[in-house]
Parts: sequence; C-alpha cells; structure tokens
Amino acid sequence: MSGRIEDYALIGDLQTAALIGRDGSVDWLCLPRFDSPSCFAALLGEQRHGSWRLAPAGAGPCGSRKYRGDSLVLESEWHTATGSVRVTDFMPHRDKVPRLVRIVEGLTGTVEMRGELRLSFNYGRIDPWVRRTGHHRVAVAGPDSAWLRVPPGVHTYGADGTTVSEFTVTAGRRVAFLLTWQPSHLQSTPNTDPDQALAATLGRWQDWAGSFRYRGEWRDPVLRSLITLKALAYAPTGGIVAAPTAALPELIGGTRNWDYRFCWLRDSSMTLSALLRGGFREEAAAWRQWLLRAIAGDPRDLQTMYGVAGERVVTETEARWLPGYEDSRPVRFGNAAVAQLQLDVYGEVVDTLHLALLAGIPMERHVWGLLRALMGYLEQHWREPDEGLWEFRSARRHFVHSKVMAWVAADRAVKLAEATGLPAPVERWRAMRDAVHADVCANGYDRRRGTFVQHYGGQELDAATLFVVKSGFLPPDDPRVVRTVDAVRAGLDHGGFVRRYNGMRPRHRGGQAHGRPRTDGQLRPDGSPGAPGSVPASGPGPAAGPVRADGLPGGEGAFLACSFWLADALVATGRREEARELFTRVVDLANDLGLLAEEWDPLEGRQLGNMPQAFTHVALVNTAFTLAEPAGGG
Repeated sequence: MSGRIEDYALIGDLQTAALIGRDGSVDWLCLPRFDSPSCFAALLGEQRHGSWRLAPAGAGPCGSRKYRGDSLVLESEWHTATGSVRVTDFMPHRDKVPRLVRIVEGLTGTVEMRGELRLSFNYGRIDPWVRRTGHHRVAVAGPDSAWLRVPPGVHTYGADGTTVSEFTVTAGRRVAFLLTWQPSHLQSTPNTDPDQALAATLGRWQDWAGSFRYRGEWRDPVLRSLITLKALAYAPTGGIVAAPTAALPELIGGTRNWDYRFCWLRDSSMTLSALLRGGFREEAAAWRQWLLRAIAGDPRDLQTMYGVAGERVVTETEARWLPGYEDSRPVRFGNAAVAQLQLDVYGEVVDTLHLALLAGIPMERHVWGLLRALMGYLEQHWREPDEGLWEFRSARRHFVHSKVMAWVAADRAVKLAEATGLPAPVERWRAMRDAVHADVCANGYDRRRGTFVQHYGGQELDAATLFVVKSGFLPPDDPRVVRTVDAVRAGLDHGGFVRRYNGMRPRHRGGQAHGRPRTDGQLRPDGSPGAPGSVPASGPGPAAGPVRADGLPGGEGAFLACSFWLADALVATGRREEARELFTRVVDLANDLGLLAEEWDPLEGRQLGNMPQAFTHVALVNTAFTLAEPAGGG
C-alpha cells in the first residue's frame, strides 16, 4: 500500500523523476521521460503494479532522511535492534540512458537487508519476462527493458514476479544496486561506477546551486523549492512539467485526479519567473527556445499545454486496471485541458519574456516576432470567454483573471517595445491595455459586494482575483483591491488556508456518504465529462454530490499557491506581519524534505494532489522574495 502523499521524496535526472516512500520503496517512476508510461506505479495501486523496496528485513519506515546538501541525493537511515544502515538514492545526470542508483551502507552493528523489485511496464499493465545474464537480471516487455546489476555477495532469486535480494551489511560495508532502462532491442548496458556517479551528481548540483542569490531568512525552503523546480525541467528541450506525477487526488476518494506531467505555458512561465528571481538564467534561455519550437505556426493554434518535447497531442484516457491512490478513481493519464482556451497564458508568456529582459537576457528578433504574433491574436480575441486558469470543464465564461492577464500581456508588450526600441504597434497595444482595464473594472467588479468576482455577471469569489494587485493592474491602496483581498481572506478560508474559489462542496468530519463518482470516460466537445453522476462502489469515500460549477462533482482541499498569493496581497496592502504569519504557516506544511503538493486538507491534516507541485513551490519562492524586500518595495 502506498504511503501518504507527503511521505514521498523526489529524486531525478532532469529528464524524469522517481518518488520514494519512507519505507524505502520506489513507488513511482516513468521511463525514459516524465510523460512516458511508468515501470513503477504502486503509488496508484499495489506492489504488483511496480515498486522497488530496499530496507532492513521486516523494518517499517526509516527513522530519518534528508537530502545531502543542496542536491537531489536522498539519504534514509534505519536504526534496528542489531545495527543501523543508510540507503543513498539518486539518479545520475543522464548521458545515454536513465539510471537509478541505490547504495546501502552499514553504519553500526549488523543489519539484514531485503530488496523486492517488481517491474511492471505501461502503468502496471504489462509484467515483463525476466532473465539472468551475467551480473544482471534483465526484465523485457515490448520496447522496454530494465537491467538490475546485482552486487557480488547478494543472494537474489525470483518469487511470484518479484526479484528478491537478501544480504547482510556490517559497519563500513557498502553494497550498490544499479537499475538501468534502455530500449529492449539493445543487448548490453553501459557500465556505471556507483561511487563515481554519486560524486559527479553531487558536484553537478553543488555547481548549479552556486548561482543562488536569495539572502532572506528562509534560505533553506527557498533553495529547496528552486532545486525542485529545476528537477521538473526536461533538460534536452527546456520544457518544464507541472509535476512529475499523475492522478494523485485533490480529495481522497474523489474524481479530480489529473495528469500533470506536461508543460503548461502558465506553469512553465511562473516557474521561470521564480528561477530568474533566484539567480538562474540558463533555464530561462532554454525555455524560450522550447517555447519557440512548441508554439511554432499560427498563433490561433496556441495550446495551453504541450509534451516535454513540444508535442501537441496529449490524449486523456482512464486506466481502469489501476485502483487509484487510496481508491481515488478514475486514474487519468493525459489531460483534456490541452483543447481548452485559456487566455491568461498569453499574459504569463509575455510577462516572462519581460522578466527575462530585466534579468539581462537580450530580446532576439525571432523572439520579438513571436511576441508580436501572439499579441496580434490576443488583440482580436481577448473579449472572448474561455475556460480560465482553473480549467473549468463546463461552459466558457469571461473570467476576471483571464482578462487581467490579457491586460498584463499588453502592458508588458508596451514596456518591452519601449525598452528595446524594436518595431511594434505600440499605440495599438496601449489602446488594448486601456480597453481591457476599463472592461474589467466595469464588468468584473461587483459594486454591491465591493469586490472583484470570478467572472462577469457572477458573484462568486476567486483567489485568482488577487492578481489585480499582484500584476500591477491596480495600485495596492485602491479601495477595490483592499476589499477584494479582505473578501478572499474571509470568504475562501478553509481551515486557515485559502480555497481556489467558491462552489466547492463543504466537508465535515464523519458522516460521509459512501460511493465514488464515476463517468463513462468520454469527454464532450467542451471538455466536460460525459454521463456525470455516481455509481456505488465498495469502500469509503466522499460523497460525489452534484456536479459543481466547474463541471465536476465533489470537492477539494485548500490550494496552497492561493495562500501564498494572499500573503503577497497582504504585504502589498501594508499588512506585512499578517503575511509573514500566513507564509510561515504554509511553509510548515512541507514534509521533512521541504516538498509540497498541490493542496492541503486541513480536516485530515495531510497533503493532496500531485507531488511535488511546481505551482506551489513557485508561489513559495516569490512570496519569500516579497517578504525579503524592505517595506514599501525596493
């Protein structure tokens, strides 16, 4: 059985990532890329769906764990009745093939160790044929093969589809396991020296972290967040995934289980802004090149998200053979949001190009041509409704956040033109900026309530309206801003944290109905699920309830990025100490390794959603920088 979401650690090689539980089990790994099918999927099912546990025989969770320095090298320690042992897990920066290294080191006494490797390709659906060759156990299925190098002196045998390893470590003894993936038609695998690979991996991370420039009091959580964001960047192309996992639920037993292993323009742009603030410029240059390749063509064809190499086809399917994380179904791979219209991404992209220029990255003429093409399309279409930041799977609306980000696109485009002197229809962009601003103030503001609302004609609150101050759309002392901040703070409170928007089904301890919502797996043209409703299922789970305004049944936890956004807004409106208290409260939700998922359940006291989540760590970094600035800016 998988652990809690916050029980997992992240390791990776800048092309894919693995999640390792406190019990020493690798329960999630997709090879060779973030968005490839998994070989370990116990996170969404059981051991038979793929996992690799390496720990003292009969032991439970490790007693302590940490990353070694400023790296993604994980060290877990167990202290048993007979001795203590450390397991060091990492994925070396890739040269030819992905590798997972696990080094067992005896610290004191004598410890009996046991490894259980169960490979299952294609998201736990295909069990491989396993054979012995030399010092390796080779698992093959279709195009995939995985090679386990067995150290000398380790007794290894097969049992019910699992490769079992048994051995003893004493103080000072080191035993290294190496798992390598490669295409199945290759007949041999490259040799890797585990200790040399460890030294090289630590060196690469140390060199990278040397550019870190934050000087505030939250140095450790900020740098750990930036390391995590770096780990989500696909090195060959510069694309950045929103998270390395799929189908982790936004509410245990619920249906909001999405695949985040893709590159959202919005998430990537925000990630780049955080990396730039932290002093890392190389990623911004690589991402710009990825962007140019991914969106090449007619601006009308701009998608909200792409594959890590810029792929446009990201089909959403359901894996009915997987029971889901703690019985949360359906398990989805791919994401239908690829077909949505989300106008805010234009603002995110142009804002990031502006930040890159401020960071000293020059504006090349071909990038300027891209920006002009995007602005030309937005000028013609910003008045249209869209699915918005939160990717509603229901009717399109005129979301206030989308309009505000259209204003950001025009505002930053004007600033870029003025700073570079490159040819541009600056007066048209200024006119668009003024028109969007007037439109939002006239239609997105509820005068009766005295706040900005989620969409034109509605009265619902939305944490994304905090961008009216975060983006510079209105000055922080504007009464409309202050009232909106106060309304979000009070009206979207969820156990001291912030919901994304109104309309989530209230939850209470106890008395939950049984049964989980299910759909027929088909999507309507607008992206909403077909045949909404619920069908009883065995085992406890939150009641589905009616389909909400966003087109989905059920509820969710507090969205962690929104709490950071509120902290930013509190700083802007002169309430720095309140912002500091909120920021500290959210940072304290991180697990022992400093990792945060997408959401938090204040009733059950646990993390929810895909893990670790770029959106959350980006917001943490930006708020930390905001709090580090002198009062009044600067």
